[in-house]
Amino acid sequence: MSVDRESRILSGPLALEVGRFGTPLALGMALQTTFNLVDAYLIARLPAGEVGAAVGAIGICDQVSALGTIISYGVSTAAAAILSQRKGAGDQPGIQRAAWQSMIIIAGLSLVLGLAGGLGAGLIVRDLIGAKGDVATVATSYLRIMTAGSFSIFFLLQLTSVQRALGSAKTPVALLVGGNVFNVFLAVLLIFGPGPAPSFLGWATSIAQALHIPRMGMVGAAWASIIARVLVLLPNVIILARRFDVFPPKGKRAPDWAEIKRIASIAWPSSAQFFLRISAMLFINSLVARFFTTQQDQTATTAMGLVFRLDTMALFVAMGWGTAAQTFVGQNLGAHNSARAKQSGWVTVGYDAVTNVLLVAFVFAYGEAILRVFDDEAAPVALGLQYLQVVAPSYVALGVGIVLGNAMAGAGATRTTFAIDAVVILALQVPLGILVIGVMHGSLKALFQCVAVVNVASAVAYAAIYARGNWLGAIARTR
Repeated sequence: MSVDRESRILSGPLALEVGRFGTPLALGMALQTTFNLVDAYLIARLPAGEVGAAVGAIGICDQVSALGTIISYGVSTAAAAILSQRKGAGDQPGIQRAAWQSMIIIAGLSLVLGLAGGLGAGLIVRDLIGAKGDVATVATSYLRIMTAGSFSIFFLLQLTSVQRALGSAKTPVALLVGGNVFNVFLAVLLIFGPGPAPSFLGWATSIAQALHIPRMGMVGAAWASIIARVLVLLPNVIILARRFDVFPPKGKRAPDWAEIKRIASIAWPSSAQFFLRISAMLFINSLVARFFTTQQDQTATTAMGLVFRLDTMALFVAMGWGTAAQTFVGQNLGAHNSARAKQSGWVTVGYDAVTNVLLVAFVFAYGEAILRVFDDEAAPVALGLQYLQVVAPSYVALGVGIVLGNAMAGAGATRTTFAIDAVVILALQVPLGILVIGVMHGSLKALFQCVAVVNVASAVAYAAIYARGNWLGAIARTR
């Protein structure tokens, strides 16, 4: 007897169904990273007089903007855990309640964080971060637009997470990729306008001239991102309403404080966990800046900026597979099939490991060519290649931790995953980095080895705790 689409996650051949569901998610996340790289590439093509300030500003703004996105994504993760379990249990009213109340939370976050960033962009950039000159001017303008329009990314992540939790993989990925295609197209138009622009973008300058689109420079990239996201929000809403029926009837749309509290109890550890992960990356960059750069030589910091793009690719692909694991775990736990739920995490780890092995092989074969796309200077490229030789093989271990962490989040065990990351980062990565570099005065390669060791330690910790299965009991807190 054939297995219909709605029941594949619960009863189809596990390895086949995980592959069928997870592949478009992993590919979609990889493509999303690629589009982000294209965006960075376009900004780097600005005239020499603008590119320095633009590159410095984008580094500041990306980190600040990420803080709001982290909080929002924690809510999306929590909602997805609850929704997937209720989907497995066949609880449609519960699905509607969780989806709607999580959107109320996202709306509140959008308002508060949008106002704070929009009105306080100058304070954040100049007084808190300490940026100066042209960098501060460009960063303030860019950050004001991005934070005021943060509702677009908050709701986009939320709506696509709801779809994935309810068993749809291809549609949300297609919408995200479509949004990124719009973003790249609009970025070309708005960054360069009628020119000047690189010769291969002559088609865009002609369009801009015809439509009287002004040249906005880096700020144009911010407007492009927000407009592109808004364009794909409407089809997301229509799909959720017609295909998944997630919106409750009138009269049941008021805030449900018990449900909001339930979502928040799962969301805050997830948000804190993502915050820790970003902080860990910033910690490594801080060590590099403090011990391996001078006022005259910023080569090491430039190299870290180059390899960060490839690290992000490994991270995002793992998050794609991890989202699949979260959905399978949540729905099968909701259907009271804990054995299949637990096994799905291991199967997904296998898929991610194969994907990362291919990525590592690609990095070793074409790493130098990739790095030179963003910086053709020999010194930072050489350091970047040294980093990749040491760290890239540990991408497999990084993926294990990400996938199993997402799988446990599918059971609502976000406090467990937060505790694991807190121990690995605060008890291992931070003291190990300080010991090796600050006390023993180790080399830059030694610091890279610390990164690889932490990735492996994280994988071992997640695998050990996942194997014990105590996290399965967290489902009771999400009902």
